[in-house]
Amino acid sequence: MRLRHTPWRERGVAVITALLLTTLAISIVASLFWQQQVQVRSMENQRLHLQTKWILRGALDWATLVLFQDGIDHRDYTSLDQVWATPLAETRLDQYVERQRVEGESFDASLSGNIVDACSRYNLRNLGMGKGLPDPQQLEIFKRLLNNLQLDQGLALRVANFVAAGLPATAEDMADPTRQPAPVIGAPVKILQVEDLLTVQGVTPAVVERLRPFVTVLPGKTPVNVNTAPAEVLAALMANMSVSEANTLIVRRKQAPWREKTYFDADIGEGRDATPGAASVKSDWFLVDTRIRLDRAALDAQALIHRSPALVAGGGPKVVWIRQY
Repeated sequence: MRLRHTPWRERGVAVITALLLTTLAISIVASLFWQQQVQVRSMENQRLHLQTKWILRGALDWATLVLFQDGIDHRDYTSLDQVWATPLAETRLDQYVERQRVEGESFDASLSGNIVDACSRYNLRNLGMGKGLPDPQQLEIFKRLLNNLQLDQGLALRVANFVAAGLPATAEDMADPTRQPAPVIGAPVKILQVEDLLTVQGVTPAVVERLRPFVTVLPGKTPVNVNTAPAEVLAALMANMSVSEANTLIVRRKQAPWREKTYFDADIGEGRDATPGAASVKSDWFLVDTRIRLDRAALDAQALIHRSPALVAGGGPKVVWIRQY
């Protein structure tokens, strides 16, 4: 009996088919492993994100507690020598965060932050009296601040008109027909943060970055706290004070903060009265900056906290907003 031999071409096709099937099987298995790895990594990322949220919540609870106690201990004034002004250096949290440890893996968890007196900065909300009506006295303060920062004073009126345009009309506006709103290009927009100034003609990102350490936007009008204000803002409160003279006042307040507004008035001397209602020695608004590092996750956040003056009546510090960066 004669055996039939398979042609070499058929044998080659069989080998190639087997190789293709093997490659396909390997690709399918590798894809399944990859999908599983992606899902595991996604779950780990979600867990890290959730843990950073809880750390942020704990940090804000700690900040409100510090501000609450400080409000009880110092009811009449707010200064930089108080506990709230002490920054939190980078603190390791490894032993406090539950996580399955992997051999050979470097796991880092840290928290740092600080509390800033928001009333140490000039509140842009002060520029508006009512809908479309800038405040003339506050406008002069802002002009002097721009001059102290070596910025164009011509921006002051445009910024004031922008801020005032976004404010609601007051009862005085409705009753007095002579109070006509100033013209503003574009639809009125309520200012919520310093970056909103970019919509004002002539305000560039460089101007915003220059202003950022010295101005803020708070929900209502607030005076500047002379116990915490930088020299540029402090000098802007008075019509005839230079930044160098304000620095001299800052050296003086480091020795002893002003516990009452009358003490500040006595130190600035006669003929240098601050704009009425523009200065104070106490603050009720604070910014809390938080930096969280958790393995490969990172969270930088800023929160605005309002410390109610009626602490005795049960009103404690409240978180107004949180912004993540």
